[in-house]
Amino acid sequence: MDVTQRTLHTAELTAAELDGIRALLDAAFEGGFSDDDWDHTLGGVHALVHHGPDLVAHGSVVQRRVLHAGRSYRVGYVEGVAVRADLRRHGLGGLVMAPLEQVVEAAYAFGALSASAKGAPLYRARGWRVWGGRIEVLAPHGVVPLPEEEGTTYVWGRQVPCAEGALTFDWRDGDVL
Repeated sequence: MDVTQRTLHTAELTAAELDGIRALLDAAFEGGFSDDDWDHTLGGVHALVHHGPDLVAHGSVVQRRVLHAGRSYRVGYVEGVAVRADLRRHGLGGLVMAPLEQVVEAAYAFGALSASAKGAPLYRARGWRVWGGRIEVLAPHGVVPLPEEEGTTYVWGRQVPCAEGALTFDWRDGDVL
C-alpha cells in the first residue's frame, strides 16, 4: 500500500486537517469519541498517515503529569490512535506509533496510554506493557483510585519506574485516562 506519513504539532494543523482527524476518530470509535476525548487529543504531536489524499490513520502524544513514589514525572500520553476500519491490520497502526514513540523517547520520562481490548495487541507487539501497580487520578477533591483502568493502562520507555505502587495521573475533564 502506498502511504505517506507526517508528524506535526497541533499548532501546525489546518482547520481542514483537524476536521479530517476528528471525522476519522468519530468513525473509528463508532460514536464513542466525545468532545472531551477530542480535547485530550490536542496540544501535542500528531502522526498522520495518508493513502493518496485520504487520512487513514492517526495518533497523538500529549504531555501529562504522573505521580509515582514521591516523584512527579513528565509523561508522553498517547491519544486518539485510530485506523480507518477497512484498512486495519495492514501495519498502519505501527506507522502511527513509531514517530509517537520517538517523541516519547526524546522528550518524556516514559510513555503511557489506555488501551482497548482491540488496540492492546498493537501496543504489546511494540513493547508496551501493562502497568502492574494501581492506577489513580489526582482529582480536585483528592486522590481517587481507578481500578477499572488497571490492566488497560500501558507504559513504555527506558525510564518506566518500578511497577510497585500507584501511578497517579493528573486530572482532566471527561475520561481521565
